[in-house]
Amino acid sequence: MPDKKKLFALDIGTRSVVGIILEEENSQYHVVDILAKEHSERAMLDGQIHDVLAVSRVITEIKQDLEKNHGPLKSVSVAAAGRALKTEKAKVTVSIKGKPMMQKQDILHLELSAVQLAQSTVAEKHEAESSHYYYCVGYSVLYYRLDDQEIGSLIDQQGDEASVEIIATFLPKVVVESLIAALHRSDLEMEALTLEPIAAINVLIPPSMRRLNVALIDIGAGTSDIALTDMGTVIAYGMVPIAGDEITEAISDQYLLDFPLAEKAKRELLTDEIITVTDILGFEAEIPREDVVAEISLTIDRLAASICDEILRLNNHKSPKAVMLVGGGSLTPELPSRIAEKLALPENRVAIRGIDAISSLTISSHITKGPELVTPIGIAIAAKKSPVQYMTVYVNEQPVRLFEVKKLTVGDGLLAAGIKMNKLYGKPGFASIVTVNNQTITIPGEHGHPPLIRKNGTRSSLDDEIKNGDQLIVEKGEDGKKAALKIKDLIDEIPTKSITINEIEYTITATISCNGKEVSNDYEIEDRDIIQVHMPDTIEALLKSLNLKDWLLELRPFRIRINDKETFIPAFSGKLFRNGIEVKLQSNFEHLDELVVEGKKNPTIRELAAYKQIILSHSIPIYFNGKEMLLEKRLAEITKGETILTEKDLVHDGDHITLHTKKIEPFIFQDVFNQVKFEIPKNANGKFQLLKNNKQSGFHEKLAPGDKLEIRWPAQQQNQYSGIKK
Repeated sequence: MPDKKKLFALDIGTRSVVGIILEEENSQYHVVDILAKEHSERAMLDGQIHDVLAVSRVITEIKQDLEKNHGPLKSVSVAAAGRALKTEKAKVTVSIKGKPMMQKQDILHLELSAVQLAQSTVAEKHEAESSHYYYCVGYSVLYYRLDDQEIGSLIDQQGDEASVEIIATFLPKVVVESLIAALHRSDLEMEALTLEPIAAINVLIPPSMRRLNVALIDIGAGTSDIALTDMGTVIAYGMVPIAGDEITEAISDQYLLDFPLAEKAKRELLTDEIITVTDILGFEAEIPREDVVAEISLTIDRLAASICDEILRLNNHKSPKAVMLVGGGSLTPELPSRIAEKLALPENRVAIRGIDAISSLTISSHITKGPELVTPIGIAIAAKKSPVQYMTVYVNEQPVRLFEVKKLTVGDGLLAAGIKMNKLYGKPGFASIVTVNNQTITIPGEHGHPPLIRKNGTRSSLDDEIKNGDQLIVEKGEDGKKAALKIKDLIDEIPTKSITINEIEYTITATISCNGKEVSNDYEIEDRDIIQVHMPDTIEALLKSLNLKDWLLELRPFRIRINDKETFIPAFSGKLFRNGIEVKLQSNFEHLDELVVEGKKNPTIRELAAYKQIILSHSIPIYFNGKEMLLEKRLAEITKGETILTEKDLVHDGDHITLHTKKIEPFIFQDVFNQVKFEIPKNANGKFQLLKNNKQSGFHEKLAPGDKLEIRWPAQQQNQYSGIKK
């Protein structure tokens, strides 16, 4: 037969210490012996040893008594009390505006930042010097929020703001250290360590059931410890400072009983319909069970309410699927039904679980079975099956001790090393503020880079598992670079328009200027730059941008200087047509418009005079020596420099001309000789005779249109002249 393995375990509680001896054979367990001793003084408080010497004395007594029947005991399995665990909620919010979609590592970083915040809060509440004096033994996410709206997952989400709220449980390092100190004083080595809630869960809830949301309540004398399972693991731990002693004190107060007698009466309520009590005055009374329950009903209600409130707080304000009660206080009358009522559960979903619920377990006949033995037995079995070990990892070459109550990750190592998670990411680069077409735009800097984490020289992530002796190197992520953009990155598309001018197609592109200087779209933007993207808004600006200066000149008003006075003549100016309609240079234009530019006209002197109402000459028709002729006299003379211009000469834009005018005077007979080439006949004899309308006339005789003029010589025939001057 194989040797039976002897297991020694201690359940160190607030009021008492329970020692238990188990034997293991082929995965079967047998409870050989059990011994409980109460503390003689207040040596424990909220699951933590406050007087190591006093606790070690009780441990030594139990050890020595058990050694009498079972031989030397050198090592022991123990549990950290569930009530020593500290549970805290924390919420962290980060801005994700403009950042890439969130990935798993970003969310883990956010969750661990919240855990670290909860760790700091726990440390502050308990006046610890440093938050990493608390081991995180587990956390669960209560909710994620995106832009203040609750959401199932943040992976691949984008928005302005992301937040997570977690509930985390921490074990003070001093709890473990004080346990080890008390054991050493009793000449015991700590063979294995577990947590009381884990111990009870391991023996009552098989792994296959831990995917269910179940609450396990260990109701002791001074406190009620709570553990919650879900999704295959323990998600939260809690404690309320009200338990079996509250019921005992209520009976004591109601019936004036000494505390031990009240404790005895409370236990009799479980088995007897009528209990007999003797008060401090010596009077004995028999009281029906239902009367006692009625008298302490308010206290039972208070115990049930306290437990249910903590369950709901830990379980994100929803009831679990079922509740298991263990510990001596679970035997309080009507407690299961009241818990069921307050959690809105059917009564068969809240049950007291004793050691009979532990599979593969037998117990010696002299030991009384009850729910109060579940935790001590669980400690022994859990410490054997799944002991909590210490491990050491090195974070940036510094040793860090971790309490292995769950699968430990790189993130746990960083938390235990006291590294600030919210400082690991690089800072974002400086933003640039620029003005584009009078609109202020902020260009964010590059996002800070994630930290570089290496495990044993290999790049790692926050959720990678770590093992004893692993070397972790953490380097803060690089800060982001300052905003770096080119204009083409800022402006999606530079505006363009197509225009036809005199049947030639042109493409006009908007010009870009920065701080008043024209730049290309490859220009790298600097902080405080003032950028203008300008498309010509008038036809004049269009022609300038296309460098069509000749057309611009043609469309300028026709301008000359007459006698040093500037004169503008629109009639001879160039003309501009847009889609067939005459427009001004200051008119706007649109994409695909057709423009026609007509150049300036260079007028003749005659056309200029007609426009300016200048009379160049005066004439009348007459007859001379029988032939009709036009008698003409110039009234205006136009010169350009030293040159006299004729009526057919052209005037150009910008010319300087001089105008000389004469008064209009009547024509006289003598004016005829300015236009007639007259020769005196060779055989002329005597004086000539001037005739106007066959009447004697003189050189200064005024003429009228149609007058008939004649010159006669004696002895000569009439009409003797050589001809009219051309």
